[in-house]
Amino acid sequence: MEKQTKMQPMVPSAVPTTAVPSSKGPPPVVAREPLLLRRKSGDDGQQPGSDAPCRDAGRSFPWLPVAGFGYLTFSSVMALISSWPDPGAAAFVVLAYVDLVLLFLCLRWYERADPGSVLWEWLKRAVWLLTSALTLAFSYKVASVMPAAAAALVWVLGLATITGGLFALFCLKMT
Repeated sequence: MEKQTKMQPMVPSAVPTTAVPSSKGPPPVVAREPLLLRRKSGDDGQQPGSDAPCRDAGRSFPWLPVAGFGYLTFSSVMALISSWPDPGAAAFVVLAYVDLVLLFLCLRWYERADPGSVLWEWLKRAVWLLTSALTLAFSYKVASVMPAAAAALVWVLGLATITGGLFALFCLKMT
């Protein structure tokens, strides 16, 4: 290397001039296409368009979704027990639970449906309606315990969320 003067600090080059093979093991595997496209094209051993779940060979049971669903059910039962004397509160708990279960099912089916198909479009509408119903239900519950100005803000934010979801799902064209 050349001698450096005080005016020129040594800066390492961002691009190496020679490639030195690494002796630490094989080179890392780089994905060449998104995983969702691989699932649809049948590169993972499945038939194209099949509804079989995409799982690694070592993972046989989806523990995290089952645990989340179990916690949702337990929490909803406990909320229902604590709100039992009040039929309005009990109805809210049941409505929220049923809405969430239907939303998770529709989202699962939506992810597996072929983009652009009739089923995909219907599921997109169902997902928007279920999230809108949940937003309205929670806005109602929260606004009922707030002062008038804060309740108005809760309703405005809830309606803005519903409108934003409508715009994102149906007005924007994702490629």
